[in-house]
Amino acid sequence: MSRRIAVDGESLSIEDVVAVARAGAVPVLADAARRRLGASRAVVERFLGKGESSYGLTSGDKVGRVKVAVDALEEEGRVAYGITTGFGELARVHIPPSKVRELQLNLVRSHACGVGEPFADDVVRAVLLLRANALAKGLSGVRVAVVETLLGLLEKGVTPVVPSRGSLGASGDLVPLAHVALVLVGEGEARYRGETLPGAEALRRAGLAPLVLEAKEGLALINGTQFMAALLALSVADGLSLVRNAELAGAMSLEVLLGSERPFDPRVADARPHAGQRASAENLRKLVAGSPLIASHEGCHRVQDAYSLRCMPQVFGAVRGVLAHAREVLAVEMNSATDNPLVFPDGGDEVVSNGNFHGEPLALLASYLATAFSEIAAMSERRTARLVDPRLSEGLPAFLARDPGLSSGLMIPQYVAVALALETQANAFPAVLLNAPTSANQEDHNSNGLVGSLQARAALDRARLVVAIELVTAAEAADLRAPLALAPATGAAHAALRAVVPPLDRDRVLAHDLLAAARLVEDGSLVSAAEARTGPLH
Repeated sequence: MSRRIAVDGESLSIEDVVAVARAGAVPVLADAARRRLGASRAVVERFLGKGESSYGLTSGDKVGRVKVAVDALEEEGRVAYGITTGFGELARVHIPPSKVRELQLNLVRSHACGVGEPFADDVVRAVLLLRANALAKGLSGVRVAVVETLLGLLEKGVTPVVPSRGSLGASGDLVPLAHVALVLVGEGEARYRGETLPGAEALRRAGLAPLVLEAKEGLALINGTQFMAALLALSVADGLSLVRNAELAGAMSLEVLLGSERPFDPRVADARPHAGQRASAENLRKLVAGSPLIASHEGCHRVQDAYSLRCMPQVFGAVRGVLAHAREVLAVEMNSATDNPLVFPDGGDEVVSNGNFHGEPLALLASYLATAFSEIAAMSERRTARLVDPRLSEGLPAFLARDPGLSSGLMIPQYVAVALALETQANAFPAVLLNAPTSANQEDHNSNGLVGSLQARAALDRARLVVAIELVTAAEAADLRAPLALAPATGAAHAALRAVVPPLDRDRVLAHDLLAAARLVEDGSLVSAAEARTGPLH
């Protein structure tokens, strides 16, 4: 039976997002969220002159039954952005209740103008969950049916096709979220059981009915930070796996470069007690424990290793610190109401225009993560460079070739690692610093958060490849160090890699080998092999 995830607007975690986006967990709307949704929807109904609404409320509920006459609202000149007005700079235009359905559908259609390659399915599935959870807080004024339709797409496996470019991350991720909303109303495109179909056909095959948008609902669906949050949540989950693989690669490189484990002494970490540094130092100690290669050069002439070896706990630990901070930010963001306006049923039927859709917390975080992942790539490449340089590799042949000169060995994979590391560094420029106004200067400061989130994701993907190249290179160096052996943990990882990537006894096309190694990094196979010897790593 599939794991079930409660959607209550309060308790969603990164692990829940990964479970729904990638592992088929089933999200279920909580009863408390249903009651909150009914209460906030009642406010919207009253703004439209429809009187008291019990929409979504159970018998005996008193939540949201605030008595405020519609004529009193009109006398006070109270209007509600997006409910009785147009949008953006057109907020001064009054929209009569008879036109609200047309207004909401026009909004979705007009904003669905994204371009570029589509988002991956796991990102879009994460967005569906996050948007449903944000609406479930009961501050957006939508019907229960809107949230249930979002969750229905997840349960039935209907994934909207969403172009990845077009969001400024300020009025939320307006453009990509509009493409999601298109499928809810039976338009746009969606993937279903391996096919890309018109939205209406995908819904029909899945046994789902298109949604007819009522007042406020189109706006609530597209005003939010969910594409930024989805990309970053998945990147944080994958980022921790990346760090553990980088620690494994670094440990293997340390051994074959005849380095020292003394910098990982727990007393060193206690002298500068960052939690991440302590965790990485302990992992490195476990990974190299019992290494014949390290034991073989005790008492050698070298006083200190290069920074890319000696400072691994400090760098890996700092990245762990960034990931820990990201988890804190995302725990708040994923359980927040991020649309405009917000509907507060308690205390007077208030509809409050606000800026919770602004992506600044995530935009800043995205740049932080992109930089952190870039540092993993940069340091990994430096270790790879040492492995193939005969002046630095402590007696290993040039480029780890069995016949240097006739064979190039692993000369060129290091070039590839450099290219990837430089790409991450170029893309780590903070996108949040770039700004241009929109909507006739009504929206005069944009976070550019989706661009930053895409940069962070790209940096992670490139860093994973760089670490895979280091692992392939270190494994080759380990073969050349025989009969001296790796530590039990790194040796187990080496064996797992060799089951997929054979030794380089002569030059061959290496592209497939590098991608195969990257898949092992991504799925955690190599770390799992090491953990079979060390026990769980941090």
